[in-house]
Amino acid sequence: MKICVAGQGAFGQRHLEACAQIPGIEVVTLAGGNPAGTEEIAKKFNIPHWSSHNLTESLERPGVEAVILATPTQQHAQQASQCMRAGKHVQIEIPMADSLADSEEICRVQRETGMVAMAGHTRRFNPSHQWIHNKIVAGELKLQQLQVTTFFFRRTNLNLQGRPRSWTDHLLWHHACHTVDLFQYQTGETCSVARGVQGPVHPELKIAMDMGILLKTPGGAICTLSLSFNNKGPQGTFFRYICDNGTYIAYYDDLFDGDVKEENKIDLSGVAVSMNGIELQDREFFAAIKEKREPNASVHQALSAMRVLDTIEKSLA
Repeated sequence: MKICVAGQGAFGQRHLEACAQIPGIEVVTLAGGNPAGTEEIAKKFNIPHWSSHNLTESLERPGVEAVILATPTQQHAQQASQCMRAGKHVQIEIPMADSLADSEEICRVQRETGMVAMAGHTRRFNPSHQWIHNKIVAGELKLQQLQVTTFFFRRTNLNLQGRPRSWTDHLLWHHACHTVDLFQYQTGETCSVARGVQGPVHPELKIAMDMGILLKTPGGAICTLSLSFNNKGPQGTFFRYICDNGTYIAYYDDLFDGDVKEENKIDLSGVAVSMNGIELQDREFFAAIKEKREPNASVHQALSAMRVLDTIEKSLA
């Protein structure tokens, strides 16, 4: 399968690394932004064609069937529609959009075109969260509270590699999106309560740098989520699953029991064919295309989380 990756930044490169591990997948074009950076990454990953600020050129390359969009969030809705209307299947890095209206438009275009369209909700695919999900589905665990901290130190507009961003990240529409979708996925319910509070808005970045969110499902499970771009300490997102039959700590692809000791690390080697959540996410996208089915984390499945984020955004006001 010949594919296009759009976006030469940190997450574009993570998808390129993942695709290199999947048999039968060939990245034939890279649609980037910065010309020098795009050329550098294309050569690093032996991609024969690259374009700068010209997704159309990459979509027109012979044989391209699918696109992974790892571009700035503000471009997702327009580019996703462009890809589907060009007859290309599309996976959109999280979040699929930064508004409910744009998310609904992506879903409408998917119905119109019939292309496979998936949102990049990696937490559904991390082996750590899959292990918990399998236990819940089997009736061995019942989630009572999901306690989550998403902490970064980003007082300047830099990406994960320390390079300047051409766009501004967002605690609600990006980082909270991970947890809202995961909470609903793990409980199998749509939130009946969704509220948020936020701290001061940064004078230059024009975004809130601290946020707190509270969720509840009709079945009684709750989620408490704290987010910050002001945290100078351990970085990333830590998930504490408080269940009726155990407590577990998930950190990306790793899982520990509630004592969080190295010797209590849970063996996840049998959960999936890889220990890399992004690779598993990409494998699901390509499998759904080949099998002509809706993928796990399709844009329609992800729409519920976008509705909850819209509700939270209104509560912030």
